[in-house]
Amino acid sequence: MIPIVEQADLEVRENKKTIWWKTFTVEELNQLNQATLGGFFQIKFIEIGADYIIATMPIRNEVKQPFGLLHGGASVALAETIGSVATLYCVNQDLFIGVGIEINANHLKSVTTEVVKAICKPLKIGGKIHVWDIKIFDEAKELICVSRFTCMVVPKPKNL
Repeated sequence: MIPIVEQADLEVRENKKTIWWKTFTVEELNQLNQATLGGFFQIKFIEIGADYIIATMPIRNEVKQPFGLLHGGASVALAETIGSVATLYCVNQDLFIGVGIEINANHLKSVTTEVVKAICKPLKIGGKIHVWDIKIFDEAKELICVSRFTCMVVPKPKNL
């Protein structure tokens, strides 16, 4: 059995003052997102901080309800995409992946046009469970959605 997180790994992260397992770029995140649901929704990663990731999503017809509003499912897809990627970069990718096990979202304000921006920060990064707080804002910086996403860290399947 492979230990999920060893004490030495935690000490290394604490000394770097970051939650990330390794250094990475927004270009790397955007490459990872191609040919996925996130790519279809045109989700773009734009910023990485010591304990957060920011991504944007344009509000196009494909992500709207029949009434012309941003579909709640698109907000949830944005939240799960950014949270899943955050977990992936918190673990040793040679050994582990993250799989979503729960997500919820409160839709606070409707949006019809523009681009939305999601900010993903950890609520808990454990050895097996990561819980992310994702806040989505419109271009006026008004909060439109709050989501909590739980991801379970599991051994990487041999076929990946």
